[in-house]
Amino acid sequence: MTVKEYNKSVEQYSDNVYRFILKNIKDTEKAKDIVQDTFEKVWKNHQDISFAKAKSYLFSTAYHTLIDSIRRDKYKAEWDKADENKYLTNESYSDVNEVLHQALDRLPPDQKNVILLRDYEGYSYKEIADITNLTEAQVKVYIFRGRQFLKNYIGKIEVLV
Repeated sequence: MTVKEYNKSVEQYSDNVYRFILKNIKDTEKAKDIVQDTFEKVWKNHQDISFAKAKSYLFSTAYHTLIDSIRRDKYKAEWDKADENKYLTNESYSDVNEVLHQALDRLPPDQKNVILLRDYEGYSYKEIADITNLTEAQVKVYIFRGRQFLKNYIGKIEVLV
């Protein structure tokens, strides 16, 4: 397909492709993006496409781009539609230390022990490895996993204070 033929196909089919996408997703901005992505893909392959098959190629590409977009969006959270009351709590904690100890109690014993030795007692990784009969690498992994759990459990410190 030549550049002239490509431009002609844009003029002839862009509205049809847009309506096709819009009927499927009912979001004008997203439909415009998908149409633009479709024509971009067609342009990248315009030398391999015959003008006679441009319409079917366009709709086929639009359909596959639409499916890709739907699959990608399936994993995105829609925060504006989330029920905020579900994630809010009226409980307020006056003691951050209490919350931290609750979180520590939920850790597996190995992770809890190495975190206490490292963060509360100030031992080095080598000293913790000697105390617990673990390798230094295992100690680092347990500390990392334990801290990740604590971070996820507690959340932001601003919420607690």
